[in-house]
Amino acid sequence: MKNWIEYNPDMNVVKKIMSGLSVTQLTATVLASKGYSTPEEVIANLKVSGLSDPFLIKDMERAVDAINSAFYNGDRICIYGDYDCDGIMSTVIMYSYLSAIGADVIYYIPERSEGYGLNTGAIDTINERGAKLILTVDNGISAVSEAEYIYSLGMKLVITDHHQQGEILPRAEAVVDPHRNDCKSPFKYMCGAGIALKLVSALEGGDYTFAMEQFADFATIATVADIVSLTGENRFLVSRGMKLIDNTDRPSIMALKEVCKIEKAIDTSSISFRIAPRINASGRFGSPKTAMELFLSEDYEEALSIARELDAMNEERKSAETAITNDIYRMIDENPDIIRERVIFICGKDWHHGVIGIVASRIEERFGKPCFIASENDGEIRGSARAFGEFSVFGALTYASETLEKFGGHLGAGGFTIKQGMKEEFHALIEKYALENHKSMPLFTVKTDAVLSPNMISIDTVNELAMLAPYGYENEIPKFLIENALVSEVVSLSEGKHSKLCIEAGGCRMEAMAFFKTSEELMVKKGDTCKMIVTLGINDFRGNKHVSLIINDVRPQKFEQEKYFNARNVFEAFLRGEKLPAQYYKRMLPTRDETVWIYKCITDNGISSDTLYMKLYMKYCPLLNYCKFSVAVEALRQLGLVNVSFSDMIIKRVKISGKADLNSAPILISLKEKIN
Repeated sequence: MKNWIEYNPDMNVVKKIMSGLSVTQLTATVLASKGYSTPEEVIANLKVSGLSDPFLIKDMERAVDAINSAFYNGDRICIYGDYDCDGIMSTVIMYSYLSAIGADVIYYIPERSEGYGLNTGAIDTINERGAKLILTVDNGISAVSEAEYIYSLGMKLVITDHHQQGEILPRAEAVVDPHRNDCKSPFKYMCGAGIALKLVSALEGGDYTFAMEQFADFATIATVADIVSLTGENRFLVSRGMKLIDNTDRPSIMALKEVCKIEKAIDTSSISFRIAPRINASGRFGSPKTAMELFLSEDYEEALSIARELDAMNEERKSAETAITNDIYRMIDENPDIIRERVIFICGKDWHHGVIGIVASRIEERFGKPCFIASENDGEIRGSARAFGEFSVFGALTYASETLEKFGGHLGAGGFTIKQGMKEEFHALIEKYALENHKSMPLFTVKTDAVLSPNMISIDTVNELAMLAPYGYENEIPKFLIENALVSEVVSLSEGKHSKLCIEAGGCRMEAMAFFKTSEELMVKKGDTCKMIVTLGINDFRGNKHVSLIINDVRPQKFEQEKYFNARNVFEAFLRGEKLPAQYYKRMLPTRDETVWIYKCITDNGISSDTLYMKLYMKYCPLLNYCKFSVAVEALRQLGLVNVSFSDMIIKRVKISGKADLNSAPILISLKEKIN
């Protein structure tokens, strides 16, 4: 279950935005919720009309001089990229441009097995191929020793990157990175391909015409895929690039759209979940050179063949993700203590490193906890971590650094390699870090942008909100809270795969879709009064347009989430053996009647834990707190009366003969000892 945070607007700010931009109160409230306080801020971040002068980026002029010098001298230039989508698109942009102007240019993209960034083996290969200048894209800012090695071989280096700089800048003819401490450029958040596009513009004398016409589509794909801020200049770039993708005659993109089954106008969601994964799959389950060949192809049939190859790699990627996720679920079902820790740490055997980070994100969201996933391959344990809120992955890895060969990352994500024989010590240290820094662990949170009254909903309203698109990181699609909605009907769709709620709110009747949610998983039934978080869209069926409500989450109107999360935290703390205030133990102990009552509500076919609790909560609130409920379910499980699948929290009744002594459940014995 997720924590909901309702935005309470400052009406003075809302009115200022309304009058300054001539928008409705709903749109102004959404803009205020995203942190804008004046119309000028909105215009600066959402209504950008162009890209800033590329020469405002530190060292851009020096980079142009170095590249032009190599070009005029007939020196071979090597574009050095990266194996992810951004790195590949950056390489395509610079290689295509330099080839088009007649430069002697080659490219090198390291395989995933070589690791990220410059490495000496690759540098030797490039040197043997006769390159005199290495131009990095989407990497290089931290390659201090590798830069010295390049110069020791008589080559030169130009770095273009968008990652944070370290204490020392590498030796180079130019280091082009908006995140340099001494860079005064106005926009800092372009991805590697965006910087490459700006470099092309600089090589064109600062004119963006050619760069945008030829490469905005590639830079757009990379911008969305690399999850950089979709504010400021990135919005201008992505808006232009999506139009190019929609009207493309480029064989590579036509072929990708074909295998991705994209028939409607492109949006950031199509790029994120269809196009980008297939490009990334080449670096995970094949070679990034395959993706390069696709984007350099000028023949549609050839491009389609390569796109189908990437599609097959993506299917392999999805299979690997599913296999690893299923392994993790099995491990959790066998040992539920894994998800009762403050931090989830799981180490498998021979899992594919190319998808570990994706799996970590999935587990993090499913269980609402920071997640560290590792795999042991050939004696080496490498992993990826994901977190949210104020929990710092980098802080945890730094705290556990004595157990690590190497690590890196930032607040929400990171990678690490554990020293041989120190897996358990690493686990203990990240758990200790969590305990010392977070008395209460951060909650996985959904933030709403505005409370939505039914009389606000219209096609015109939704169309006005479209001014916020394209959506992405730091400009997510608006989420709205609907309260006091009476459920008049729950409809199962697509053989139970999806559901629809018919609701009445504010004197209006509406329908809300819940995709990939069964009617049982919705936790509300006919006759309930609920609240829900929704997104808005326009459904156009045979020319008949109407507003569509898509359910993000739903729960009973009277549900008190703070009590729920506090009780859940107390239950897990008890299971971990943490000391609790003495008065807590008595409140946690269910009576025999309460435990029997819970047992009778569990079905043979199974019911989710949260759905069961909501059902009881609606009927008996506030007599049963969630902590007492969880203790009762655990007691029933320990006695073999129910089976709990902890990976999806489905509880099923077990058929038994004879009676069970509730007092013999270990968790109840332990609680009574604390009370006495």
